[in-house]
Amino acid sequence: MDDFARRLLRWYDANARELPWRQPGVSAWAVLVSEVMLQQTPAARVEPVWQQWMKRWPSPESLAATAAGDAVRAWGRLGYPRRALRLHSAAAAIVDRYGGEVPSSYDELRTLPGVGDYTAAAVAAFAFDRRLPVLDTNVRRVYGRVFDGSDDRSSAPTAAERVAAEQRIPARHPGVYSVAVMELGALVCTARAPRCEACPLQTDCRWHAGGRPKASRRRPSQRYEGTDRQARGRLLAVLRLRHEPVRLIELDVAWPDATQRARALRGLIEDGLVEAVGDEHYRLPV
Repeated sequence: MDDFARRLLRWYDANARELPWRQPGVSAWAVLVSEVMLQQTPAARVEPVWQQWMKRWPSPESLAATAAGDAVRAWGRLGYPRRALRLHSAAAAIVDRYGGEVPSSYDELRTLPGVGDYTAAAVAAFAFDRRLPVLDTNVRRVYGRVFDGSDDRSSAPTAAERVAAEQRIPARHPGVYSVAVMELGALVCTARAPRCEACPLQTDCRWHAGGRPKASRRRPSQRYEGTDRQARGRLLAVLRLRHEPVRLIELDVAWPDATQRARALRGLIEDGLVEAVGDEHYRLPV
């Protein structure tokens, strides 16, 4: 293990957040649930929902045995509720294909519905201590700044970026190392207000040495107010409160723009998040 990894691991040991999905003995299923929930969602918002979810569905079998609509309902306001459907489908696949045990290999994890490259690598690394590059936004920012001296990154990791990241992972404790890089990006090497004075890698960081240059291109922030996504969330909020079908007129009051409301409802149905029942009645999937 080189000095870079040692310093990073020492920092992590002293500064890591005590998140429940990182505790010793946590199941691979618990890690998979956390990784799906953490996609585009801060840990502080995820933690209470994860706790409730794991209490209700502590195994893939328990989730697969319930209705998909219950998963959507329990998802609450985490956002991007299709993730709840994907978790439900992944649970069923784990039961059907792997005897109820979350697979440990990257290739097998990739066969699960809704599990992409990042999630498969994260679960393999964090739950099974596999030596795999886990390249989320935080990790890519840390590596880009330290080794390339830049905040410029492509929208998705390149092949060269993956190779370089894998070469940096030590043979000992590769899973802990991977989460340590991620934690450094989340707590210290942040996008807007990096705390370079607290960084264990400052002496190696080309970006810091170069005067912390700004990225040549900035991604525009995503607007939420007034979007179809907000309209969909309002409609789902009404449906989550009821176990019986909801009349269309009750959904009409959830969003004022009739055209946008109809488009949002149509999209929810196409995504499998809502079912039409009889004449102008709707419910979460069963």
